[in-house]
Amino acid sequence: MIKYHPSKQLMHKHLAGELPVGLSVAIAAHIELCDKCKCEVESIEAKQAEQFFNSQSVMSDDHDDALSTEDDLLFDAMLSDITSLDVDAQVVRHEAKMFDYQDKSVQLPRAIAALKLGSFINAGKVSRARFELDEGPMRSSLLHIKPGGEIPEHTHTGFELTLLLDGTFEDESGKYVPGDFIMLDGRHNHTPKTEEGCLCFTLVDNALHFNKGLSKLLNPIGKLIY
Repeated sequence: MIKYHPSKQLMHKHLAGELPVGLSVAIAAHIELCDKCKCEVESIEAKQAEQFFNSQSVMSDDHDDALSTEDDLLFDAMLSDITSLDVDAQVVRHEAKMFDYQDKSVQLPRAIAALKLGSFINAGKVSRARFELDEGPMRSSLLHIKPGGEIPEHTHTGFELTLLLDGTFEDESGKYVPGDFIMLDGRHNHTPKTEEGCLCFTLVDNALHFNKGLSKLLNPIGKLIY
């Protein structure tokens, strides 16, 4: 069962179109995977619609209730144009996009499937490909950790968002399942590892800071490789 979700504040900002692209994509993908958040979005949208129509009703009371004959004709013409369109031309079809890894195919959430993905870079059991988005300092990626793989213990000089798409992984805080939306920052140290392998959408806005072993050698060039 999914245990980690975007905050209500993030959900409202997402629906208002106030978030960076990568973060909005992650939330949209989570909503597609999470029935609880899907219901939450429907509730928020219903309340927003009610507030909008109530405000429009108040505004209309301050004006003449009757439309002029000219307005009626313009509205009828617009409605006729809309209803005369070929129905098929009005429907946007989203083809399911599959991603192959570990000898299986995984269907990507629509928001992620719509993005253009670059080439994978491999480092041991960890592979990463960046999505081609113009996000300033933010980096959106598809991350694959092979069975038995882990990312050395690290903290964050900015924030790190992980949306688990397939498989499972765990760290010091617990075990995560597909759909979990995990946001961490400099207050957190963790060592993500997976027994069965996993596929994640990740978003960071600054370099990781490794705490132990040879991986600490990457810290001086962290900004170049995050």
